[in-house]
Amino acid sequence: MIAGAGPDTPLQQSFASVRHGDHAIGAGVLVAERLVLTCAHVVNSALGRDRFAQETPGPGDTVTLRLPHVAAGHDLTARVLREMWVPPRASAAGSAPVEPGRVPYHGDLAVLELTGAAPEGAEPAPFLQHHYANETIALWASGNPLPTVRAVPRVSAPPWIALDVLGGAQVTEGFSGGPLWDRERQAVVGLVAAVHRAPEGAAPGARPTTMYAISVPAIEAELPTLPPSAVPTARRGVQQLLTALERVLKGREAVLACEERLAARLGRPSAGPAADLERLVGLAVSVRRGIPELLDLVRDHEPPVADPYDPHARPGLYGAREDWERLRRAARTVRPAEYLTTRQRRDLSGLLAHCTRTDPRNLLERVLPHAPELPAVTGLADAMDALEGFSSTTGAPVPPLLQGVVRISVDERAAGAYPAEDLDAWVERVAARSGVDEAAVCQFRADVTAAAAPVRAPVPVRPATGTPAALAPRVQVELLPTATGRRFTYQIWTFADRQPHRLALVRDAEAGSEQVVDDIRRVLRTEVREDPETALVEYFLPSAWLGLDVDSWESPDSDEDGPFAPGITRRVVVRTTERSRESYAGWKQRTAALPHAKRLVLDHRHTDRKVARAQLEVHRDAGTVIVCCEPHHHGTLLRQCVQAGVHTVLWHRAEHGEHIAQDLLALVDGTDHAEVPEAVRLERARAMAEPERDTHHGRRLSLLYDAPDHRPPQLAPDAWVLTQP
Repeated sequence: MIAGAGPDTPLQQSFASVRHGDHAIGAGVLVAERLVLTCAHVVNSALGRDRFAQETPGPGDTVTLRLPHVAAGHDLTARVLREMWVPPRASAAGSAPVEPGRVPYHGDLAVLELTGAAPEGAEPAPFLQHHYANETIALWASGNPLPTVRAVPRVSAPPWIALDVLGGAQVTEGFSGGPLWDRERQAVVGLVAAVHRAPEGAAPGARPTTMYAISVPAIEAELPTLPPSAVPTARRGVQQLLTALERVLKGREAVLACEERLAARLGRPSAGPAADLERLVGLAVSVRRGIPELLDLVRDHEPPVADPYDPHARPGLYGAREDWERLRRAARTVRPAEYLTTRQRRDLSGLLAHCTRTDPRNLLERVLPHAPELPAVTGLADAMDALEGFSSTTGAPVPPLLQGVVRISVDERAAGAYPAEDLDAWVERVAARSGVDEAAVCQFRADVTAAAAPVRAPVPVRPATGTPAALAPRVQVELLPTATGRRFTYQIWTFADRQPHRLALVRDAEAGSEQVVDDIRRVLRTEVREDPETALVEYFLPSAWLGLDVDSWESPDSDEDGPFAPGITRRVVVRTTERSRESYAGWKQRTAALPHAKRLVLDHRHTDRKVARAQLEVHRDAGTVIVCCEPHHHGTLLRQCVQAGVHTVLWHRAEHGEHIAQDLLALVDGTDHAEVPEAVRLERARAMAEPERDTHHGRRLSLLYDAPDHRPPQLAPDAWVLTQP
């Protein structure tokens, strides 16, 4: 039994050790009285099967568990719930098996049901969504506190969260399936799934070990029948909620009926005749999305009214409209980030899966134009979670969440009736049940539709046929060089026309440049539809490594189709994620000046950092910079350009002199900013097509390109963080 209440008591009361014989091989977490959540590959290992086996364990397959902090040494028996077996799979849709070494993958969840009651002292764990700034901990399979790992969430790559392991801790096998615990918020924020270890002999200062966890939204999406999870006990606003409920829900019978129905909906035991208003509120605040469920049930419980179509008409004992508004305000105080019931949230997620025309980052900017800093989002579902936490501003009768869904519906309508009409119907139902005036929603939709029509950008067309042409897709490679600059770990993302980012490949083991190019070719073949334009390949590099000649890399020759040289057949540009507030401010200023932007040459006269920065300050309207000096000065000038917010930097990696500067100026002169990458690609191709001309300036030509449609991050992020362009 746990002797005393410490900072991790809720974690210890729910932590489960999954056993194989006498050994702990993984972990899990108690989520209901007799239900334990873990990874499917942990269950496979406990049953002696291949870790990525797909078939559901049979009724005779039992798993041994222990709750080491509650009943040390006491074995428990559990069986897999067939309806909650979600084995690992390669993609979000379908059931293709996972390729060895490929991360992230989907699924990998299982729920075990204990054959008997849990030991005394065991309690289901509270769950919340992760916060990027909060440190988390994870326990090893045995539950022993000595190998505890500390980690900080770095980036979401749905369905996983990537976390940096702190303090040089060694993450070994056995952490999988265990709860990721946020000590400050007293909640589980994910389920540990995999780890990328730092290479042996890594140089001091090398990036830390990366741990991956399945996020709470992914768990909820994969296991829709899992009972709603508990949440940390809420205190703020509870008294306001009790007072508001007393004015809306009067009479003991009404309270008893609501408590019984709420308990059934949340999968929790009812207090029966002992129920009262305090127990009803206590039940609602202890379960994820319990407050929206309570409001929904209270509304449904009320007797018929004179006008059943008026969502605000509440005569008699059930209070007036002001009482309902007071109740809703109290509910937002208790749980500010929960507006929807579990069913409403799942219905919305299902519709958003069919939406392809709305960029989530742009959506947040339109709905929250005055927010001091927007949350990082990786998809529309993630954006909806963010908007759910914002309350309506003064003078805005439609909440930000519903504003976002209306805007998505307007964007999607151009592609057809579905899912736009279903999104409109969803908004209508949720608005009516949330006390939002239907006329306000209709007016907001009309305003958005009218505003979108005249400003919508013209659709590019094929010159020969006049048919619409899609924007070129992008392949984004986030490259982390080793100290020698010859070996790399990396992630490859894809970004298609009006589609959210998708993490296509992760290479955790160090590889050479030829392997990088081979993986780019593989992603292009399997993940990117390149009609009608070739994809743009973007290498994201730390600013200290902008000198890497990534634009000249190629794969080895092959019998199938020869070597693959992206710099010739694809537009290849260099970008950097290392931007500060100051550099982002400069980037925005140069964006505003683009229609009249000038070209600036930085040559041997500007190799001193102070001189270069002064030149960039004097020419704050320069959108394109030509760097033309000795190669060993390139790094200094490139970093100065990045800090000054320059969009486009063109340079030759080997040659310099006035003739090179004039050639490069002529190359971009009269060229629209968006056409620069293609102009550079053609120059590289011309140089390759004329092998007898060793001096052709297209050889070893490089381009740093952070154009306005490639929006750089507002703040300097950590490594392996790509933001919406």
